[in-house]
Amino acid sequence: MARPRQSRRYDYENHERWLISYADFITLLFAFFVVMYAISSVNEGKYKVFSASMITAFGNQGGAKSEAIVTLSEQESLLKSLVDRRNYRQAEERQRKQQEFMQVVAKNLNRVMAHLVKNGQVNVTTTKRGVELEINASALFKEGEAGLQDNATNILAEVAQVLVQSDQAIEVEGHTDSTPINTPQFPSNWELSSARASSVVHLFIQHGVTATRLTAVGSADNLPVASNDTPDGRARNRRVTVTILVPGAERLAQHPAQ
Repeated sequence: MARPRQSRRYDYENHERWLISYADFITLLFAFFVVMYAISSVNEGKYKVFSASMITAFGNQGGAKSEAIVTLSEQESLLKSLVDRRNYRQAEERQRKQQEFMQVVAKNLNRVMAHLVKNGQVNVTTTKRGVELEINASALFKEGEAGLQDNATNILAEVAQVLVQSDQAIEVEGHTDSTPINTPQFPSNWELSSARASSVVHLFIQHGVTATRLTAVGSADNLPVASNDTPDGRARNRRVTVTILVPGAERLAQHPAQ
């Protein structure tokens, strides 16, 4: 007896398997943008366009193309905006911490120099360039000399203990009044002001301040803070200024004293 003839089975190839990989890719892309949005605030107008494109991608996959789809350039602009905002916040945070640290430095300098601040021989101020410690030359040197007096060595040693606690660049600038000087050691006020700045720098190095952080500058009588027409004014102009520079502040001279 003949067996009934079995019908032949045909296997059809599924041409839509790519949709699975495509759906996975779209899901990952969506998750990426959600995370990016979560860590930053987004421009409202761009977010509406972006939201509409997501709805289109997930709600109208088989339908007509929506007019709200975000272009590639708009996506790049959105990502750039997010990155810029993040960088701005990070820069703000760095600046805030930097300002707080410089305030601590100024407070410590005021503390160790309290007796000289009180009698007007020292002034501590904060400028755009950093914390500025201004010391009257009479507290450090004898008239017309650049060698530190004994009491000045003790004063500057205390300053050095504050400076070693940070790694900012330090600028030491010597200033004179307009009275000319002409000695074998100091032919002019340029040499005197430079030598005084160098004396302070060398003392800081001896007390642990890294040499590469230090710069010695002589400005002679070119940057007066008072009139040179009176004895009091000339006394104020004879000074040494120690500036703890904020990061990025330009040094007046490029090479540290040796």
